[in-house]
Amino acid sequence: MKGNELSRRNFIKFGIAGGAAAMTGAAVAAENVTFDESYDVVVIGTGFAGLSCATKCAAAKLKVLLVDKMPVIGGNSAICGGFMAVPLSKYQKALGHKDSREAFIGDCLKDGLGINHVDLLNVIFDRARDAEELVESVGGKTDHRITFESGHSVPRSIATRSGTGADYVMPMYEALKKLPNVTFKTRCKFDDFLMNKEGRVVGIVCREGYKFNAELESDDVQNTSGTKKTFEAKRGVMLATGGFSRDKWFRQIQDPRVVPSIDSTNHPGATAGALLKAFDIGAVPVQISWLQFLPYCSPFEKGYGISSNIIEHCGFDYGMVVNPKTGKRFMDEHAGRKIKTDAMLNVIGNDENYPLAVFDTDAIAAINPAYTKAPLEQGAAKPFSTLDELADHYKMDKAAFKAEVERFNGFVKNGKDTDFGKPLQYHKGISIKTAPFYAIPCCPKVHHTMGGLLINTKAQVISSKTHEPIPGLYAGGEVTGGIHGASRLGTVAVADALTFGMVAGEQLSA
Repeated sequence: MKGNELSRRNFIKFGIAGGAAAMTGAAVAAENVTFDESYDVVVIGTGFAGLSCATKCAAAKLKVLLVDKMPVIGGNSAICGGFMAVPLSKYQKALGHKDSREAFIGDCLKDGLGINHVDLLNVIFDRARDAEELVESVGGKTDHRITFESGHSVPRSIATRSGTGADYVMPMYEALKKLPNVTFKTRCKFDDFLMNKEGRVVGIVCREGYKFNAELESDDVQNTSGTKKTFEAKRGVMLATGGFSRDKWFRQIQDPRVVPSIDSTNHPGATAGALLKAFDIGAVPVQISWLQFLPYCSPFEKGYGISSNIIEHCGFDYGMVVNPKTGKRFMDEHAGRKIKTDAMLNVIGNDENYPLAVFDTDAIAAINPAYTKAPLEQGAAKPFSTLDELADHYKMDKAAFKAEVERFNGFVKNGKDTDFGKPLQYHKGISIKTAPFYAIPCCPKVHHTMGGLLINTKAQVISSKTHEPIPGLYAGGEVTGGIHGASRLGTVAVADALTFGMVAGEQLSA
């Protein structure tokens, strides 16, 4: 980094909790509006939360409109890994893995530093199974494998078949678009809420034919593209617009250390505009300054890239991560994302000394081939016949590195990591012993924004003025705050979005 940018070592030692004062601007008064189109429910956003809400509303024969400012549907949900934490699922039980409310919530609180809203975590525990079954009922492509994700104390995360959230997004979309009571509008940007004199959200103002400016990576107030339209929502509006990891202006306002040059895994439309409009009508902001990094990214690929799944599931799950300057491990590869991010940034420092995720052929054979195909075919994961060749390629001290591999293999054999405490009980005996061997440089990127709107257990958005629900306004997924606390436990985001989208749909359909 150059100029006045902070070093990688210092820019994000997460621990500064912050927020934003609720703004009290007014939405457009509905009394003076002639609606262009009328619906029972308007859903803003077409990711997990929006689609699960619409699925419930459509089943109740409601007339539903889904709008998205981007030219394609799905948002981050379509490009994420799609792994979903589902405690006590039928797949988890079939494998004999024991789980409980206390274990699930305890794991979330550990990663979230104890500032999670437990009432909302209880909803996920109680209803994630229903949300997963809802997705499967419309053709969602689960892999039926239960993975032991970082930060979890037991295996409880259901994998997608191809390692992408599109395995859920596309079947839901295909099922919905066939229905006569459901309408999708892409390149349709939400601009404001329409409220009646009683303070109820009764519709939205938007622009059809909107052209998002991907170069800005923020909601540009100067972008006036599109034609203004007003849509009535007789039963209510569901806000499912996701987080703001690609909103370079707003994320740096929350944490000045997250400078614009820092990459994100998110799609370009992950910006803060809809969130700010909700603040304008009095929605309560929760934990806005907590930002999470994904530690499984390649520094040589833009955004999420093709290597995240192989880095995570081969390198972190079954392999080890080393500092190339020393050839040695420096952290528990199974720890939560915040813990690993902090440790990795200390290693990266100011000279881009990217850690190496090291694994072998047995690790590749142990996971879904869909996760490894692209990085292997495109050379992101380079094969080496010997550990000596691998060490030479990355200019590591061969003796130190090989000694560390031998030490790590001993931990796997004995079932106990005495250096960093990595849990090895689900390691299947996989160590680093079978050629070819692989190593991939890795780094953290901005991935998830913890904060957002305060909702209750019915997915209703809470007002800062009345401390009661804002009538007619619901929200779910990353646009909400409080559920994950300071740092999200991996795979709980999918459960969060699908569950609260489903809950909102049930409320709107009641």
